Amino acid sequence: MAFDRTDAKRIIEALQLEPLPVEGGLFRQTWRSDSGDAVVGTATYAAFTDDPDCFSAMHKLTIDEVWHFYLGDPIELLILRATGEIERPTMGPSVLDGQRPQLIVKAGDWMGGRLAPGGVFALFGNTMAPGFHSACYTGGEAEALAADWPAAADDIRALTRPGAELHMPDGL
Repeated sequence: MAFDRTDAKRIIEALQLEPLPVEGGLFRQTWRSDSGDAVVGTATYAAFTDDPDCFSAMHKLTIDEVWHFYLGDPIELLILRATGEIERPTMGPSVLDGQRPQLIVKAGDWMGGRLAPGGVFALFGNTMAPGFHSACYTGGEAEALAADWPAAADDIRALTRPGAELHMPDGL
């Protein structure tokens, strides 16, 4: 099912999605399980729109992250594996065309994502166990990443914000 901007706006409002600091895109944390001082697990709704600045900037986490595609247009991801490999999976509803409904990004791998060209809106989610906390996030610098993965330099630059903050604010 294709979504237009009106549908996207209504879904964003219904799910109470807000801009995600530093990384980008829209999100709302839907589950956070704390156990004493530790965050045991977290889950979020997230979305991309066709706004040019609505993307997930290159970053890495200290915890594995599971991505779940829910609805809308396909999402392109760039994953720079700690092993040196470059992956460009597409998440979306067309499984028989190679799109994936679920994807795991391993701890320590750099990643970023955006709508596929021509897309208007995508709703997805992320789950982490142990859960997300501000200190597990490190943002990527375009030129440093491009130097290490020159074959992905154009995509890296498209998925970074020059001069942006590279660390999440406390409390997320």
